[in-house]
Amino acid sequence: MTLREQAAQLIMTGISTSGMTTAERSVASAQKPGGLLLMGSGGSLPHTRTATSAASTVATVKGIRPLIAADQEGGQIQRLKGSGFDRIPAATVQGTWSTAKLTSRATEWGNQLKQAGINLDLAPVADVVPAAQRSTNEPIGKLDREFGSSAGVVGPHAAAFVRGMAAAGVATSVKHFPGLGRVRGNTDFSSGVVDSVTVRGDANLGGFAAGIQAGSELVMVSTATYTKIDPDNRAVFSSTIVQGMLRGDLRYAGVAITDDVGAAAEVASVPAGDRATRFVAVGGDIVITAKASLTSVMINALVRKAQQDKAFGAQLQASVRRVLALKQNHGLVSCS
Repeated sequence: MTLREQAAQLIMTGISTSGMTTAERSVASAQKPGGLLLMGSGGSLPHTRTATSAASTVATVKGIRPLIAADQEGGQIQRLKGSGFDRIPAATVQGTWSTAKLTSRATEWGNQLKQAGINLDLAPVADVVPAAQRSTNEPIGKLDREFGSSAGVVGPHAAAFVRGMAAAGVATSVKHFPGLGRVRGNTDFSSGVVDSVTVRGDANLGGFAAGIQAGSELVMVSTATYTKIDPDNRAVFSSTIVQGMLRGDLRYAGVAITDDVGAAAEVASVPAGDRATRFVAVGGDIVITAKASLTSVMINALVRKAQQDKAFGAQLQASVRRVLALKQNHGLVSCS
């Protein structure tokens, strides 16, 4: 693979769930991003399968097919709910089920995703929202996205969800490390979102540890700032959080992925290319941009920095190896 093809493997580009627009198709064809994220609400399962098949063909490079991801958590966060897709209850409901029931149901949901050509579910949410903060926590609590108000409930249910999806052959990403349960604002729509409570080694990180131990192949890193851990950097740009806590404390060797850094208000002040290079520089792997138009900007930035900085180039290659290993595990790599 050329350096540019390698860099492209680290970008996940937003495309329409109902089928790529002309502009999105142009981006996927020219840039060959390593991942595609379904945006908007989709149609039936057969319609989605047709759309994902076409998208996969366009983005495939040298026998390496793209990850195709959806936000399929349940409740208010369920992209795919047309004919053929079960309506998934909110996580607050899933958290009341036995873990055996949740694993069984998640396997059914995963089978539907797999049939629709989706190989990655950007779920489960492993964030813990304290009961007293549910009504003020914009990103999770207000949307019923948490399994419970303690790591003791969240951890086993996050693990059960991961195991169910894995049984269907669908990868998962526990999110949003190191937790959005104690913030107020939603990083998609607000900037300056801060958690001033969570500490390194926090008990509420138990949900992520459980998801990782259950075999989650990706961990999504949040764009909020954690003042008791690294007051100077958002989590996605923090070596302390990605290298120190995720790779170090939790001994996580899999793929680290950003929350959206394309359209999100939280990172709007950071140049688009820097959003990609700074994440890879601290040990991250896949950069999500909901805006397909930023794909080439991010790839160009990664290539430029790798050419100028040997240490960064080595990090980029390590990230690409992690992404390709994940793809190989899911039958997305065929060497001619």
